[in-house]
Amino acid sequence: MYISMDLRRKYDEGTPAVVLAEGEFGQPEGKTANGIVMHGELFDAQAVVDSTCPSPNAGAALDWPAADDVPVVETVTEALNRAPDTAVLVIGVAPAGGDLPAAWVEAIQRAMERGCDVVSGLHVFLSERPAWTERAQQHGVDLVDVRKPPSVADLTLGDGRGSEADADVVLTMGTDCAVGKRTTTFELYRAAADAGLDAGWVATGQTGILVGADRGVVIDRVPADFVSGIVEDMVLDVAADHDIVFVEGQAALTHTAYGGVTLGLLHGAAPDAVVLADDPSREARSHFDDLTVAGVEAERRAITDLADTTVAALSTWGDPEEEAARTGLPAANTYDDDGPETLLTAVLEAL
Repeated sequence: MYISMDLRRKYDEGTPAVVLAEGEFGQPEGKTANGIVMHGELFDAQAVVDSTCPSPNAGAALDWPAADDVPVVETVTEALNRAPDTAVLVIGVAPAGGDLPAAWVEAIQRAMERGCDVVSGLHVFLSERPAWTERAQQHGVDLVDVRKPPSVADLTLGDGRGSEADADVVLTMGTDCAVGKRTTTFELYRAAADAGLDAGWVATGQTGILVGADRGVVIDRVPADFVSGIVEDMVLDVAADHDIVFVEGQAALTHTAYGGVTLGLLHGAAPDAVVLADDPSREARSHFDDLTVAGVEAERRAITDLADTTVAALSTWGDPEEEAARTGLPAANTYDDDGPETLLTAVLEAL
């Protein structure tokens, strides 16, 4: 059995952490850091480091009052002085180009000197660089690279086992990238848990792993032939311990660049129901100005043509009543007070 990157096997829930989000906190490119602060179950954010952020606390930067007590500070040293029990420094931004910015090196080294593990979402792997591994050994700390792909020995091909999961499986899909699939997945999972259901969830991106999913892998680091097999393994693993499993999707079936990954996820998860995430105001695809968003109906048709499943609800950035009337699907915005519960009700009815 493939064991995916699962930080829950390494860290206790509520582990105190400082989040490095230099230059991006509260911005779209800071979505990993933002997600950890807003939804983190595994790491308890004690402070955020971003010398460019004008807000004094995370709540103000994110318009998320629950994080008002998390300060935003200029340096890692200041953050650790405020929160001396911090056990982990999380690198919550992957800068353009993918490499570790030179300006961050000293700050990360200071955290290691103070006894902090470094959990990194960078495209480069600190745990494979001798200078960093030697320093980690010197200070008795660990380097954890959440983007590291599975080893070749752990890669498996999809063979339809996902349909045998001993739980209901719900996959969050989308009409494009960056339309709220991870947020929708987490909010559905939390709404189900709050309703007394035995729920678990599977992440397919670094943010979900860092937030604290039961299992997770950065799916775009998995060779294409093995995407469905890796997802099957994760879903079956979580389904063995829970009654309902929520799976984070990626991209869109109709996306020219990323549709292959999306299809692998659909085959591997073998969902009993799908929640589709959409931004109705978006016409061109995110970062692909020459590609047009196909829309809800095209995506819905592709999903049901390619899998034996039901599109149960629409997670929308638009007006839920208008979108429900336009698409014929129960619709809700996950940021509305009753949004996650509305989506969950539709899912449970479909199941």
